[in-house]
Amino acid sequence: MIVYNVTVKVDHDIHDEWLLWMKQEHIPAVLATGYFKDNRMMRLLEMDEHDGVTYAIQYRAASMEDYLTYQEQRAPALQQEHTERYRNKFVAFRTVMREV
Repeated sequence: MIVYNVTVKVDHDIHDEWLLWMKQEHIPAVLATGYFKDNRMMRLLEMDEHDGVTYAIQYRAASMEDYLTYQEQRAPALQQEHTERYRNKFVAFRTVMREV
């Protein structure tokens, strides 16, 4: 199983709206691509939240091929939508892992 992890720190002034949008629109749109089996969304604890709240969103793909196809064909538009909607209000980084 491949785990695609997106860690996002969100400014306080958009936090509530962002969280709702992620749960109701963005994550369902990612899952609807068919490249991921499921997901988890977690809030990081014991973090300095002075400048924002940090979340880790993990999507599980059955294979590296599914993940790579998603990255090539679907991720750019979904990431662009997020960036345009919340420009200058978040920072994000992505990692890919294999379950062992």
